[in-house]
Amino acid sequence: MTSEVALYWIQEALKTALLLVGPLLAVALIVGLIVSLLQAITSVQEMTLSYIPKILAVGFVLLLLAPWMLQMLTDFAVQVLQFIPNVSH
Repeated sequence: MTSEVALYWIQEALKTALLLVGPLLAVALIVGLIVSLLQAITSVQEMTLSYIPKILAVGFVLLLLAPWMLQMLTDFAVQVLQFIPNVSH
């Protein structure tokens, strides 16, 4: 395996990881921002208040996107496993 092939697979793995985690992080960021704004407006400074909406939102998005995420992971795993016989020592 050449360094170009190894770099390609590392790049594909990172791209897949970012595509899988990106929507969840974006939702957590948006919900956290909204909760922070509401806390600033209402002067409620409870630290644990921001965790529950984030957990619920990320959980909902995870349930919504689970089939797509599983398909992406499966496709990547199939590509990697199909490439294994092509690896020369």
